[in-house]
Amino acid sequence: MSDQRPHRIVFANEKGGTGKSTTAVHIAVALAYRGAKVAAIDLDPRQRTLFRYFENRVETEKRRDIQLPGAQVAVLDSQDTAELETLVAEIGQGCDFLVFDTPGRDDPLARHAATEADTLVTPMNDSFVDFDLIGQVEGESFKVRKLSFYAELIWEAKMKRSRSQIEQQRREMDWVVVRNRTGHVEARNQARIEAALKELSKRVGFRVTQGLSERVIYRELFPSGLTLLDKGHLGDLGTSHLVARQELRELLLALNLPVPASREPLLALA
Repeated sequence: MSDQRPHRIVFANEKGGTGKSTTAVHIAVALAYRGAKVAAIDLDPRQRTLFRYFENRVETEKRRDIQLPGAQVAVLDSQDTAELETLVAEIGQGCDFLVFDTPGRDDPLARHAATEADTLVTPMNDSFVDFDLIGQVEGESFKVRKLSFYAELIWEAKMKRSRSQIEQQRREMDWVVVRNRTGHVEARNQARIEAALKELSKRVGFRVTQGLSERVIYRELFPSGLTLLDKGHLGDLGTSHLVARQELRELLLALNLPVPASREPLLALA
């Protein structure tokens, strides 16, 4: 796979606080543990969360004199799509996967990355505030009233790719909406969101899967750059950490990414 175009995984949501960077880092590291060669581009030069996470990871490797699976990472401080594609060609050379972390706001480069994604991952919290990114619902019935601009943008990109002769050698874009849980959510409200997502998925063509729960462990790991998969370096793990790791494994499997079968995995995710 390394002699072909790397598979682009784009984590995008125009709303902040949905767990994009945390999920992107953990998926990138999980793929590296599976033996894939991974590169990553941080498209938020102000926050640089993904870049800082991997920077912390390298510092931990040096401090502890250990080696950890990871990714080559770059930050793009530009709004030029041509510059982005130049960076993609450079950093993605010989890679199996190219992970993009986008800012939690409307951004031209984030839109470009999303429309060029092979796998588009949109993390959202279980609330209609986050649902509004992809569609609007009626105030009384909670039925989907209209698509959002973002959903229309992705739908048009999917259709354009399917019509293009040049793009036929690429996989069809797989849009995955990932439902991250942020503590207790009322069962009735959760059911309404689930019904609205089901209705909208049929119209726009995305899949829905469960994501990560809001856990203190993710915030605690950031300074060291470690992930839940670095179990030999985390010390004794509590039950909640083990549950969180299982959630991550299930999410990776649900994304159905084309992990190279020829590579020797460093970690079994089954």
